[in-house]
Amino acid sequence: MTTPFSLVDVFHDGPFTGNPLAVVHGGGDLDTATMQAITRWFNLSETVFLLPPSVEGADYHARIFTLDRELPFAGHPTLGACHAWLSAGGAPAAPDAVVQQCGAGLIPIRRDADRLAFAAPPLLRSGPVDAETRGMLAAALQIAPSAIVDAAWADNGPGWIAVLLESAEAVLAVEPVRHWDGRLEIGLIGPHKAGAEVAWEIRTLFTDAFGGIIEDPVTGSFNASAAQWLHASGRVSSGYVAAQGTRLERRGRIFVDYDLGSQAWIGGRSMTIAEGTLPGLSALA
Repeated sequence: MTTPFSLVDVFHDGPFTGNPLAVVHGGGDLDTATMQAITRWFNLSETVFLLPPSVEGADYHARIFTLDRELPFAGHPTLGACHAWLSAGGAPAAPDAVVQQCGAGLIPIRRDADRLAFAAPPLLRSGPVDAETRGMLAAALQIAPSAIVDAAWADNGPGWIAVLLESAEAVLAVEPVRHWDGRLEIGLIGPHKAGAEVAWEIRTLFTDAFGGIIEDPVTGSFNASAAQWLHASGRVSSGYVAAQGTRLERRGRIFVDYDLGSQAWIGGRSMTIAEGTLPGLSALA
């Protein structure tokens, strides 16, 4: 028996401009090790396995894997999984919203015209970083410590640290080290000039299983925590559009909105690029 999968372009601004995601429709009989092996085989930043929900109030259950571990939550897999679930005929219990079950709990997702948007989950860790951590950030980014305008924990599953630089140009100019001993997850933020097409430039850098520094094309989880930090610090008071992936020749676009309760919603466009089937997955478990 075959298992269908989709390859989805998330946060795109046209085909092949966002962050690719593999979505496996099923695999509930697979163990975690097999899901991890399939994720490594796809060799994308994340793969999602869509399963029936196991808690009340959820429309489906998403298990999200990186190349080396399972995540409780991630942004572009959340929007891509929802897109794939709807495209495969999924019918949410509520007409105007979808509820995803994942390791972080229940994540509301709303439909905004041609976009989907998820509610940014609460931060697991926030607050300013200490002087030693700021020095570590500067060393990893190969910039002067004085170039860091502000830095704070922005951990909502992935352990992001948000680093604010003076401008979008400064963000794009960063050339990080190529290898780092230990786990590193840094999100860079810099403002564009007033009147630009987008308000903020985003880059995210993290270590792989071997300590190599990887840049992600578009990162929904960090954009969620960045939106919370920018709003809480008074740097933004209303919605905005951010760009990510510029250094990788992508055109990721992230649409941020805030409701009356200051809840941040992180939106973007998704499209299915390819579909196929995987044979006999249960036999591989």
